[in-house]
Amino acid sequence: MMDSQYDFGMIGLGVMGSNLLLNMADHGFATIGFDLDDDKCVLLEANARPGTIVKGVNSLSTMVQALKIPRKILLLVPAGKPVDDVIESLLPLIEEGDIVIDGGNSFYLDTMRRVSYLDSRGIHFMGMGISGGEQGARLGASMMPGGNQQAFEAVKPMLEAVAAKSDGVPCFAYMGYGAAGHFVKMVHNGIEYAMMQIICEAYDILKRGGGYTNDELQLLFSKWNEGQLQSFLIEITASVFKNKDAETNEYLVDLILDKAGSKGTGKWTSQEALNLPVAIPSIDAAVAARIISGYKKERQKAAEIYQTQVAKIIISKESLAEAVEEALTFSFIIAYAQGLSMIAKASIELNMNIHLPAVIQVWKAGCIIRSGLLVHFAKVYEANNTLANLLLSTDIAALLKQYENNTRLVLTAAIGAKIPVAGFMSTLAYFDSYCSERLPTNLLQAQRDYFGAHTYQRIDKDGIFHSEWQE
Repeated sequence: MMDSQYDFGMIGLGVMGSNLLLNMADHGFATIGFDLDDDKCVLLEANARPGTIVKGVNSLSTMVQALKIPRKILLLVPAGKPVDDVIESLLPLIEEGDIVIDGGNSFYLDTMRRVSYLDSRGIHFMGMGISGGEQGARLGASMMPGGNQQAFEAVKPMLEAVAAKSDGVPCFAYMGYGAAGHFVKMVHNGIEYAMMQIICEAYDILKRGGGYTNDELQLLFSKWNEGQLQSFLIEITASVFKNKDAETNEYLVDLILDKAGSKGTGKWTSQEALNLPVAIPSIDAAVAARIISGYKKERQKAAEIYQTQVAKIIISKESLAEAVEEALTFSFIIAYAQGLSMIAKASIELNMNIHLPAVIQVWKAGCIIRSGLLVHFAKVYEANNTLANLLLSTDIAALLKQYENNTRLVLTAAIGAKIPVAGFMSTLAYFDSYCSERLPTNLLQAQRDYFGAHTYQRIDKDGIFHSEWQE
């Protein structure tokens, strides 16, 4: 039996789990990890820096017994049933007051169920979103924990130490009650979907519409990453354009099949937005675009039937690049606004008490959607942390007005050239709808009342009305 000498335990010693443990050990904490794979246990210890305390074991009971009380255990296993299975394996071994954290991409409703289930047994369960991949886990990740606040305070020193830092401030903060951590991570992933789709559409406009080469795109995206578009996704996109295939010496991006993969977190965001309800059309469009990409054979047949030809955009390369840069900035802001409005609504409707300035801070470094634009958002929420939507900020309005004209120019050019821009169009449609004092929904209400007696309200007097529309 091992003495209870370890500060933190990990279940699952894959790349993420082992790197997080090694990161903690580098910060002076004694760490122990469990995995059924002996090779992973050996590799964990082999990768530990001299002078650090790191142990890998293949017995769950051995790991649990070796932890200081209250035990602090992080799960990094696949979402769904594997999480429930691990919890059931842990229950006979842990005791009241111990803390179990799910750091995977679990659906927030599953997390809510687990919080209640373990709370009835005196165990603190937390859901924590983690962003940043293996590099973030080793050098500093963005972490979004939610759940019991007392448990959060107990694990805070260890997790805060291994978090990414933005201007010296950790990208780790308490997100809110219940499943707030996994809810915020779900929306983070939805925003990520939207931003990636918009970048891909910008690439399509510039390459097929504007005639940009990969070398030119690499230089352009690198330049953008030094300005208003500075972000992780723009940075890695620039890097993608310079990679060549070792076998063919062709640009690797040109050899990749145009058929996207997905783990479903974007779909969750769209589904839960409809349930709240809140409008996030840019995220919805990004989810739909990935689905349509999967119709590869159907798209090939349709292209033959309709003789689809992309036309060249008759704008100088320099003018097109400037307009696309502004359209990207405009659309990024709208994508963030939609996601943050969803978090704001859920905070109230689901009693999560999510603090939006904390969300912005957590996203500033280490995560996939980190961006220079978050500095603007932080100022907005510092002034008013109950703002329902970023678009209601006069500071954000000043930015959007600055980029609006070129956004419309880019969309007009893309539509004329037959380049699909569902992401860009959904952001502009959302903006135009949200900023319209009057929408044509009065006609929709008349239609609903006509065929289903659903009733309507009037602009000239209070009350609920129904009309007999047929003579």
